[in-house]
Amino acid sequence: MILFLFSGLLTMGQNATRPTSIHKSVKSRTDAIFDSLVKIRRDFHRYPEISREEKRTSEKITVYLESLGLEVITCVGGYGVVGILDTGRPGKRIAWRADIDAIATNIPDVVDFSSKNKGVRHICGHDLHAAIGMGITNVLAHHKNKLNGILYFVFQPAEEMNEGAQAMIADGLFDLIQPDEIYGLHMSPYPVGTIATKAENVFAHITVAEIIYKTSHNQNALVDFTKKLMKSAQTYGPNAEFWDNNNLFSPKLGVTNPNTIYKDYTALMSDFEIQQSNDTLKIRILLNTSTKERLDLFLPLIKSKIEASGYAKELLTVRFNLQKGLPVMETPMNNEELTYKTIKSISDIYGKQSVIPLYGVAPLQFSDDFAYFQKSVPGVYFFLGGSNPEKGIAAMPHTPNFAVDEECIRTGVNYFSSMIIERLQE
Repeated sequence: MILFLFSGLLTMGQNATRPTSIHKSVKSRTDAIFDSLVKIRRDFHRYPEISREEKRTSEKITVYLESLGLEVITCVGGYGVVGILDTGRPGKRIAWRADIDAIATNIPDVVDFSSKNKGVRHICGHDLHAAIGMGITNVLAHHKNKLNGILYFVFQPAEEMNEGAQAMIADGLFDLIQPDEIYGLHMSPYPVGTIATKAENVFAHITVAEIIYKTSHNQNALVDFTKKLMKSAQTYGPNAEFWDNNNLFSPKLGVTNPNTIYKDYTALMSDFEIQQSNDTLKIRILLNTSTKERLDLFLPLIKSKIEASGYAKELLTVRFNLQKGLPVMETPMNNEELTYKTIKSISDIYGKQSVIPLYGVAPLQFSDDFAYFQKSVPGVYFFLGGSNPEKGIAAMPHTPNFAVDEECIRTGVNYFSSMIIERLQE
């Protein structure tokens, strides 16, 4: 199914504008270290470590960064590693983030270099993120004498628990480094050789909406009323094309079309959960919205309609439930100016078809705590394509058959090394 979803995007061309000499050198350096980066990625894949237990991964990264001559700080917010490349010349301070943790799962691996750590697997691509981050570090360290400013390389633990970024910040990350801009990526099912992003949020806003009433003698009617009320607040009815995931990336309806149906919506993403005690009746639902503005409007709308109904006296509260393990999930919010400039620099150097512009956000249960870094530092979060239908590879994170075309390592190192150089030279 994933291969079908993304078949409309497989238009990656080889045409690129002629890069300047430094970008030709970036490509040469990336080619020279590519095989070693593949080995690094496969090593991380064979020995994955879950959140808060990334000791071996952290040690491997530390040794690599030190071999490149960087100042390295370890144990930041757990097993976080920070590398500092100071060119010794004044200029911008730019950070790159790569997450490093794996996921607890018993789903069998699909590659020859399968996980040797039972019950743990890199099913989200953080092994690739780490290898690409190390590759970018290598390329930029190799060109240190041609650069100005300071570069920071942040290897973050515990992203899968939505804790690592906050832990690093709480442990003084932004006392150790003072970036002007920050960037990061995540593997995605887009075609290998491409990246995708947009300004503002790149994931849907996700939370659990909860309505609490006093226990009612007419519980069934109250539950039916609440269900109908919340369903009526949705943008699309039950039979709309919005609910067919085959449309997420279709050329006519999907997120890559300026007129996408996934641009301005409120959607309920689960069955209703009903919980009754002697005193209260709680009704919960998983909520997705395409924008923070829509999220902020949802509760007041529901509350006002209940208060105008015959059930006003039974209502206790309407809230986002923070005790259910899913608070309002922070989503990366891309700086508009930096999004435009970075997309332009990559497309100018590597060709317009290297960048897939996005216009909407898929109603999927994904987020990334890179968002917490962006609260302090403006930056951009990118999706890196890893799918290759010709090889039968579908790079949809958190799926049993998650795999990638490892050429995406070369793409990631090339594109983002060049992008960072352009940012330093502005």
